[in-house]
Amino acid sequence: MTRDPQSIITALLDLQAWQVFDIDPDGRILAGNDEPGSLQLVELAPDGSRTRLTDLPSRCSGRYLPGSSPRQVVVQHDTDGDERMQLSLLTIEPGRAPYPLAELTPLVRDPDYMHVLQDVTDTAVIYSTNRRNGVDMDVIVRDLADGSETILYDGGGYVATVVASHDQRSVAVSTLSRQPASTAVFLAGAVSGPVTDPDEHANHGHLAWAAGDDALIMSSNHDREFNAVVRVSLDGTAWQHLVAADDHDLLVDVSPDGTALAVGHLVDGAVTISVHDADGTHRAGVTTPEDGIPTIVWAPDSSAFAMQVSSPTDPGSIFRVDARTGATTLIIDGRDQLPDDPPLSTPSVHRVPTPDGEQVPCFVHRPPAGADPTLAGASVLHIHGGPESLAMRMFSPVIQALAAVGLTVLVPNVRGSDGYGKRWVSLDDVELRLDSVADLAALHAWLPELGLDQDRSALWGGSYGGYMVLAGVTMQPGLWAAGVDIVGISSLITFLENTSDYRRAYREREYGRLDTDREFLIKASPITYLDQLTNPLFIIHGANDPRVPLSEAEQIAAALDERGIRNELKVYADEGHGLAKRANRADAYPAAIAFLSELLAR
Repeated sequence: MTRDPQSIITALLDLQAWQVFDIDPDGRILAGNDEPGSLQLVELAPDGSRTRLTDLPSRCSGRYLPGSSPRQVVVQHDTDGDERMQLSLLTIEPGRAPYPLAELTPLVRDPDYMHVLQDVTDTAVIYSTNRRNGVDMDVIVRDLADGSETILYDGGGYVATVVASHDQRSVAVSTLSRQPASTAVFLAGAVSGPVTDPDEHANHGHLAWAAGDDALIMSSNHDREFNAVVRVSLDGTAWQHLVAADDHDLLVDVSPDGTALAVGHLVDGAVTISVHDADGTHRAGVTTPEDGIPTIVWAPDSSAFAMQVSSPTDPGSIFRVDARTGATTLIIDGRDQLPDDPPLSTPSVHRVPTPDGEQVPCFVHRPPAGADPTLAGASVLHIHGGPESLAMRMFSPVIQALAAVGLTVLVPNVRGSDGYGKRWVSLDDVELRLDSVADLAALHAWLPELGLDQDRSALWGGSYGGYMVLAGVTMQPGLWAAGVDIVGISSLITFLENTSDYRRAYREREYGRLDTDREFLIKASPITYLDQLTNPLFIIHGANDPRVPLSEAEQIAAALDERGIRNELKVYADEGHGLAKRANRADAYPAAIAFLSELLAR
C-alpha cells in the first residue's frame, strides 16, 4: 500500500536536530536543540536529563564562562536570520530557565553590525566584529570585570577563527586570504606576526595552541594535496606532520591542555575519529553505530570530549568519549525519535564519468519498497551550497523525504567541492565556473546506469546549490523537468553588487571581480539565458538574507511570470540565508516536494 506522502514528509521534518557547543567541569554539555521551533540552548546532565536554557525568538548558540559562580553562559544570537550576531550573558539560576531575551544581560550589542563569539577565558570574551567600517573584521577582547575592550587584530579581511593561547596573552587568527579556498594565519597580542604566507593557495583550519604555547597545531594542506594534522612554529618556518594521509583530508580538534588530538578522517563525505597523543602517536579509535559527520567539544580537563554525530539514518546522537580509550557513552540517542515507517535510506557511493575525463563523486539514495509507483524511475539531483563545501553523509530530512515519497536522490560533489583534495576544490574557480555546471549534464547522462528516466529528473539546491539549479535549468533546458531553488543566485552581477559589504571581497575571489571579470560574470549568470528557460521552478528565500539578497529570487520569479512559465515564490519574513525555523520548513519543503512529485510522476 502506498504511504501518504504528506504524513511521511511531516514525520521526517518533525525530527529534532542537536548540536554540541561546550562542556563544563562537572560534565554538563551545553547543546542546541530545535524542538522549540528554532535552535535553543539546552543543558544535558551526565545522565542525559535536559534543561532548556533559552527561549529566544531566533536561533542561538553559546559557550560556558569558565570559573563563573553562579554559572554563566555567553549566548550568541541574531534576529530573524540576519546573521548580525549579538552577545549576551545568561546566568543560570535553579528553577528559572528557560530565559527569554529580555532576561539576558547585554554584553556586546549593536544591531547594525555582527559580533561573532570566537573564544572565552575566565576573564574575557574574544569576538570578531565588522563595526569599524562594516566590511573588515577586527578581533576584540572584552574584559568581563570592567567592560573595557582591546583591539588585538585590525589587519582587515574576513576573520574565520580566533583562539586564545593558554597563557591568555596572545591569539591565533585565521582569515580568508586572497586565493580561493585558502586562509592565512596570524598571531596577535604578546606574540604577533604572520604564521603563513597570505598569498599561498592553502587552507589552514581547526587552529589550536600546542602545550607550552610554542607552536600551533592545525589541519593544513600547505605543500600538500590533502589536509594533514601539522605542528607549526610560531614564525611559520618549521612544519611537522603529526598525522597525515595521502588520499584523504584530516581534521583535528585539540584538547584544552594541548596533549591530545581528536583526528577526523574525511573519506567520501563521512568522518571517522581516532584519538592521538600530541606528537601524533595513535591512542585509540572511536566507533559509532554509523559513519557520519561528528562535531566535537572537549571537556576542560582534557579527559574526554562530547561528540554529536549526524549520519544518513541518525538525526544526531550525542556521545561522551573517553580520550584515553576511545570508549563511548551514549547521552542522547537521536534514533529513538525515528518513525517506524518508512525505513531511512543509506546512500551508495559512486564515481560519475565526465566527457573531459574527470570523475564526479556522488551518493545515491534509493526509495524504499512500497513507495509511490508513479515516481519509479524519477530522480532529483540535490546540490550542496558553498561552493567551497561538500555534500556529506549526514542526516537530511529533505533528502530522506524525497526518497521516501518515491524519488531516487543523487547527491553529487561536483568539481569545486571540498573534501577531495586541493586540485578538485579549485576546478571551478572564476573562469572555470561553468565546468561545474557541465558536471550536471554528465550526471544526467549517467542516469540510465541507475535505470532512471532521463526525461523525469529535477534539480534541488540551496545557496550555491540554488545557483546550480538555476544554471542547470537555463543553460541545459532540455535536460531538467523542474527545479527547486533555495536562496540561490540568479545573476552573479547583481549578487556581488547587492550582497553584504563584508562578504563581497571574499566572494569575488571565488566568482570573479566586478571591475575586471564582468564579461565572464555575465556569461556565467543564469539570468543571461532566460530565453532558453521553459522549466517550472519552485523558489524559496528569506527576506533578511545577508548573503544572497532577496532580489535574486524576486528577479528570477518576475522574469518567469513575464514569460508565463509556471513558478512559485515563497518568501519568509523571519528568515535569512535558508530556513532555520521549523514552522517555515514545515510550510516550504512539503510544498516543494509535492511540486516535484506532480511534475515527475508518470
